[in-house]
Order: sequence, then structure tokens, then C-alpha cells
Amino acid sequence: MTLLVKNLPFILQGIGMTLALALATLLISTMIAFILGILATLRFRWLRWLVKAYVELFRDIPLIVNIFFVFFVAPLFGMELSPFAAVTVGLSLWGSANGTEIVRAGFASVPRHQWQSAAALGLKPWEVYLFITGPQALRSILPPFVGLLTLLVQATSLGALVGVSEFFKVGQIIVERTTMMEGWNPAFTVYGAVLLIYFVICSALTWFGRWLERRLKNDQRRPASVGPLLVKPLTQLP
Repeated sequence: MTLLVKNLPFILQGIGMTLALALATLLISTMIAFILGILATLRFRWLRWLVKAYVELFRDIPLIVNIFFVFFVAPLFGMELSPFAAVTVGLSLWGSANGTEIVRAGFASVPRHQWQSAAALGLKPWEVYLFITGPQALRSILPPFVGLLTLLVQATSLGALVGVSEFFKVGQIIVERTTMMEGWNPAFTVYGAVLLIYFVICSALTWFGRWLERRLKNDQRRPASVGPLLVKPLTQLP
């Protein structure tokens, strides 16, 4: 415990790097996922096939291969990426592929008559997505996206393989430094703390996702209230 207290600033720095990496990846993945997810719902078959090819490609490639490919191959094309940037790109490719499926499924869950009614009212396509189907699709999209964030937090530990000083890498450094300088191995203590903190972060996100899902379901089941001035009693009808 003394070792952990002594290295607390270093540990907090690693946790901050992990959260920054996860949030950066989530932001990029979300933007790409919503663009591709909406494109996957359009009537152009060739466009849907392109989106499907992107999704299948990056979902089927192991995450570590994605990260290594970006980190080692990008310099061959003149793009010198830092370890943080390389891991962000690698995780974003995987995250956006999974996010695209979440967004596509969310829009597909909107009843067909909603689309037809919006079209009958003469709304433009972007108005239909923004004002009609989008808010309804978010009910199905948000809970899985929280789950995706949990997976991204766990996947940030792969950044240690290319030199990102995230939380898991910090734990490795503390273990190696203590073993070499003090002559004893604190692996059980350090990695136990790493395991516990990852568990707390991911459990909190999982709980939030379940709470959000229950809240959205309750809001969806709640009947809409009708104002007293909108409906007259039967006795007052002409």
C-alpha cells in the first residue's frame, strides 16, 4: 500500500491518459458511426454495400493488429503518428465499425410508418432524420453506445504495447522499477490495484448503461398526457 501511495501522482496520470484515450476514441468513433450508420439506411444499394464492407473489415480484424498496422505502417506513407495518435486511430477504426452497426440498428428499429408519415408531410430527408426518426432511434442507440465505451476503456490497455503511458503501462513501469531498484517484486499489489480500478470504472459505466436503458424504456411506456382543453367531454360535443 505504501508503494501505491508513493506512486499516486504517477498512477493518477496513467488513469487520466486512459480516460483521455477512451474519450478521444469515443468522440471520433461516434462521428464516423453516425455518418456511416445513416448512410447504411439510405436506398442506394452500392452505398450500403460500401458501409457493410467497412464494418466487416474492421470488426473482423483483431484490435492489436489494427493498432500495430497504424503505428508501424503509417510512417511508410509519410504520416509520423505519436503512440497516442496511433492507438486512437486504431481503436477508432474498430469502435466506429461497431458503432455503425449500433446506429444502423437504431434507425432500423423506428417503425416504418414513421418514415412514411414524415414523407407524406413533405419533410426533407434531413428533417426526417433530425426531427422524426433521430430522437426515436436514440432510445435504442444510447445504451449500446455506453457498452461500447466500456469496451474502449478496456481496450486502451493495448496502448502499452506501443508505448502509450496509460494506466496499465504505468503499472508495468512501477513493477519493473521497484523490482530493479528495491529488489522485490510488487506485481501482486500493483496489478491487483490495476484490476480493481479497471473494475470500478467499467462497472460504473455498465451500471450507467443499464440505468439509462431502464429510464428510456420507462419513458417510452409512459402514456402521453392530454391537456384538458384539447379533449371535450362527450356531453359537450355537438
